[in-house]
Amino acid sequence: MSLQTYPNTVDNRPVTSERSFESKNPATGEAIGLVPHSSAEQVEQAVRAARKAQPAWAARPDAERRALLMKVAEVLHGNAEYLAGWVTREQGKPLGGVGPTEVPGARFELFGCEAWTQVPASLEMPVDVVFEDATRRDEMHRKPFGVIAAIAPWNWPLLIAIWQIVPSLRAGNTVVIKPSEYTSIGTLEMVRLIAEVLPPGVLNTVSGTGEVGGWLVENPDVDKIMFTGSSATGAKIAAAAARNLTPTTIELGGNDAAIVLPDADPKAIAMDLFWGAFLNMGQTCACAKRLYVPDALHDAVVAELKAIAEAMPMGDGAQPGIAMGPIQNRMQFDKVRRLVDEARAGGATIVCGGEPRAGAGNFYPLTLVTDIADGASLVDEEQFGPVLPVIRYRDIDDAIAQANRVDVGLGASVWGTDIEQARAVASRIEAGTVWINQHGAIHPMVPFGGVKGSGWGLEFGIDGLKAVTQPQVISLKKKPQ
Repeated sequence: MSLQTYPNTVDNRPVTSERSFESKNPATGEAIGLVPHSSAEQVEQAVRAARKAQPAWAARPDAERRALLMKVAEVLHGNAEYLAGWVTREQGKPLGGVGPTEVPGARFELFGCEAWTQVPASLEMPVDVVFEDATRRDEMHRKPFGVIAAIAPWNWPLLIAIWQIVPSLRAGNTVVIKPSEYTSIGTLEMVRLIAEVLPPGVLNTVSGTGEVGGWLVENPDVDKIMFTGSSATGAKIAAAAARNLTPTTIELGGNDAAIVLPDADPKAIAMDLFWGAFLNMGQTCACAKRLYVPDALHDAVVAELKAIAEAMPMGDGAQPGIAMGPIQNRMQFDKVRRLVDEARAGGATIVCGGEPRAGAGNFYPLTLVTDIADGASLVDEEQFGPVLPVIRYRDIDDAIAQANRVDVGLGASVWGTDIEQARAVASRIEAGTVWINQHGAIHPMVPFGGVKGSGWGLEFGIDGLKAVTQPQVISLKKKPQ
């Protein structure tokens, strides 16, 4: 049986390429479709289409753009089950559900796509009067950049694409987006569907390996770059952007620290702490990747997490009752295995998990590691997988210093019953977001971004909208009264 090719969308037309590659199901290893490998000429074609469409799109009344994005939200809602199926087959997360008692999987991702479309479409972005007196009036206006080049990752392939696409369109930009080569089909299909309610050229895709992303971000007709992904790729994109002086919003890895305070209740925090670390099999930039626990609570916290981890069914997320899927790709699988093996060889204790599951698919069990300290590779490197190192501490100042020691700072969390003490600790942590008694709880109205090596720029809410606009001050001299 021949595999279907899923085309790119350029100028609202399907575009295939001379070259293509297979997309594979990480739970089975089976090929599930073919993805075009865009040529340099096709990347140029997509940017030209976006450039041609942008002036008319920006000239539309803001209310019209917002109304069209609400139609995009309706398309996402109407096709949620179809697109969630692609997320599960291609990315690996289980279908799950969207309610508070459901496993947060592919259906949850599509629910997020809808919400993160509706919120930017609903926000007002009025002209700000920044100064006015009897002699002058100064207004801050917001203008679109023009053409946005977006590079989406494989861990939340549809949701993060929406984070890049929707605010950009809302502000009057047009977009060319390249999905990850590991998870292309779901994103290509989502764009195909939502582009049907948008004017031609407003939203376009190119697909392929890193060289395709390179052609896109190096194009001189790109006015801003949005990237979510690894630090290594982010550095290459920043270098390419510098050559053309192209503005960027870049969100990189986190290696987030979670600190349990001495007054925390291990049983009360265990489930939220578990999902803070193991959401999407730990394949989330803002997941907790290092857990610091005081000596007195260490064994109780580990026991609670172990009981939850061992009760979570793992398998093909298309099957009912599955809570945990595979690691998305073999490169990441091998990294996780290497880091655990190095920890074991260094004398760490593997509390549960720690050995790849036999059979097809990239399945690695939920793994807790203790008797490990800063300096071990599993602690210092972002594992981006279903493994959590638990580090003992005796003094809270030392725990804060350990949390701040690494060169990244996307998120962090503090867990305890004394909220004022938790606030005081949170204020000393070097991270773009510090959650208290929760972890990774993002919201479409709350700005999100990192510090240090985790990137720069903000997404979400009004700050996210402003990030895809250029400020223009209009200063009026008043006539004497």
